[in-house]
Amino acid sequence: MPSESEKSGAETTALEGAVVSPGTGPGGSEFAIVEADSGARQGGGPWAIAWRRLRRNHFALFALGVFLLIVVCCLLAPVWANQVAHTGPNQTHTLEKLHEGGEVKEVVEPSGKAIGPQFFAAGGKFFLGADGHLGRDEMVRLLYGGRSSLFIGIVAAIITTILAVVFGLLSGFYGGWTDTVISRAMDVIWAFPVVLLAIALGIVLAVGGLEIGPIHLKSSSLWIPTLIIGIVYTPYMARPLRGEILAFREKEFIEAAVAQGAGPSRIMFLEILPNLMSTIIVFFTLNIANNMLLEAVLSYLGAGVQPPSSSWGTMISEGFEALYSQPLLTIIPGTAILLTVLSVNVFGDGLRDALDPKSKVRFEARAGSSDPEAIGPV
Repeated sequence: MPSESEKSGAETTALEGAVVSPGTGPGGSEFAIVEADSGARQGGGPWAIAWRRLRRNHFALFALGVFLLIVVCCLLAPVWANQVAHTGPNQTHTLEKLHEGGEVKEVVEPSGKAIGPQFFAAGGKFFLGADGHLGRDEMVRLLYGGRSSLFIGIVAAIITTILAVVFGLLSGFYGGWTDTVISRAMDVIWAFPVVLLAIALGIVLAVGGLEIGPIHLKSSSLWIPTLIIGIVYTPYMARPLRGEILAFREKEFIEAAVAQGAGPSRIMFLEILPNLMSTIIVFFTLNIANNMLLEAVLSYLGAGVQPPSSSWGTMISEGFEALYSQPLLTIIPGTAILLTVLSVNVFGDGLRDALDPKSKVRFEARAGSSDPEAIGPV
């Protein structure tokens, strides 16, 4: 006959990964198990369990689909420009006229007002209208501007992740003077508001470009706002990683690796780093949204993407001059930023929930339960 402790252990194992909702359970406690974590039934490692959780989060997957759709549309910008609109993002059409069904329309009227959205009435030309006084195709500029915004958002997130992981590992693992120097350097960047620091660096580099040794970047290069954004966000990711590494350093598996003669590099990259991957992935996803918002702010203020390149931020800045006569010039790129950032944030939240091991068991207390902690973690 199994002992009471063995029975208790079996019951705990059965509840592992269960999702519990209001109901009446054994012993009169007001909860009932309604769904067991598929990981307990199907087995698999933590990544397989995380994928099954994410797969059940349909809202997060829908957000991922929206983001991927936006990315694909922006990548197909040359196809639209060459095969449909027959124009480039910086090609002007100030004096051009459109002939539609016997009617002649000027792309830019003598008063300076540009033509509005034509959709497919002109064979795809000026699908979303023309911009300002230059008569550039707004749809083409939107797609090419999206390429710039996505490039800066994703590449800056990669730069932030690499710097944060390296500094976090060195600071948290070695401690001592290494930790002091790196932490104080991070504190210096942390002390400045992100937007103000990025504006200051952007204005300085927008004037003379960047020259450091073999690196020569023109003021109009997309790499300048990318590097600025990647650097200013590094402390916001490095410090949480450092805290986790300090906790991992005291764990038994690290002591076992040291006892086996593992060196610092092996411990950092083969023992600690794999345990940080879930945190890094979530930070990376959410950083993309933050980077795109900061890029839009910098470009709107003239400290980000410089002409002739364009981004959604520069399009908002240019359209603001005609906000009352042509509000779509501001609304369209603003909506593109909103959809992109919202979809990334929603997916990042879903990814965080899927990778969070503490979300394995979720209990909901029914009204009248006086001690939710006695029921289980929420």
